[in-house]
Amino acid sequence: MRCLTLAEQLKKRKVCVSFVCRDLEGNLINLIKDCDFSVFVLPKIKRTGTADIFKWYKENWQQDVCDTLNIITRYRSGIDFLIIDHYGLDEKWESQIHPFTKKVMVIDDLANRKHSCDILLDQNLYINAQERYKRLVPPRCQQLLGPNYVLLREEFIRTSRQARIRNGEIQTILVFFGGTDPTNETLKTLDALVLLENNRKVHVVVGASNKRKNEIKEYCDRHSHFFFHCQVSNMAEMMNEADLAIGAGGTTTWERCYLGLPSITISIAENQIELTEVVSQFGATIHLGSHHEVTSARIFETVKDLIKHPKKVQILSERASKLINPKIVNTYPVVEAMMEERK
Repeated sequence: MRCLTLAEQLKKRKVCVSFVCRDLEGNLINLIKDCDFSVFVLPKIKRTGTADIFKWYKENWQQDVCDTLNIITRYRSGIDFLIIDHYGLDEKWESQIHPFTKKVMVIDDLANRKHSCDILLDQNLYINAQERYKRLVPPRCQQLLGPNYVLLREEFIRTSRQARIRNGEIQTILVFFGGTDPTNETLKTLDALVLLENNRKVHVVVGASNKRKNEIKEYCDRHSHFFFHCQVSNMAEMMNEADLAIGAGGTTTWERCYLGLPSITISIAENQIELTEVVSQFGATIHLGSHHEVTSARIFETVKDLIKHPKKVQILSERASKLINPKIVNTYPVVEAMMEERK
């Protein structure tokens, strides 16, 4: 999604953007096409589990280079920027592609492998942010680090101009664990929220590729104060109207912080843990831990405590707002850096 957001920002600058995606389970190819971008699709691979996919890339990165170069050399010429957002690719892959494009930009947040790139974007918050990539990128590489480089959709920029001043009272709760919610945190959370008194409004958002979306919809239909939403286009508006969010620790962390939305976070992937703990230490979210150690009972007790203590909720909102400077984000600093690098 962050690449799609960046593509939309670049399109407004009259930049022609195309995507190269492999046909993997849970891909966003149709969504990208619906946004009027051309997509060059790489063939399927036999293995489909997440761990298997990374193993496949480790063993077959040269094939992936060949597949990608076949597209670049056949269908595209004069490429100014190749943007790579893939945890399975590293310096080896990038150095093979680099001669076929003027500039390479890498989006990463793991800082666990070397890159051959001109721009490195890591929009997350880390205590040692300036040190993490020191030996992983070339000296010439421009590093765009921290939440002020977050890629936010235009709806968030617009909504921030009408952002609410929150008083800490919780009447509306937003539940969203990303497009696929692979660890089934949504139903676990609903099992907690159904126990709350006074039937507070609960808006539940899932992606179209969520395998349990029908089950979640049926769950919501059984409770008049639960509202089911699938593949929404007004997430910023929903976040602005919510008093509390319960979700994962990915990109939505910054969307919530940008709008000052208090949150309870559960990490659903390894790469979310460090980031979410830092945000929690800053007082901008309550991190309950990794998905396998969080129960419905714990979620229920945490929400119940926040309902009893509006001041805590208000402080969460204030701390979240301090993590991102809208005056910087609203100038689209990533696009500006790319335009400058292109000169």
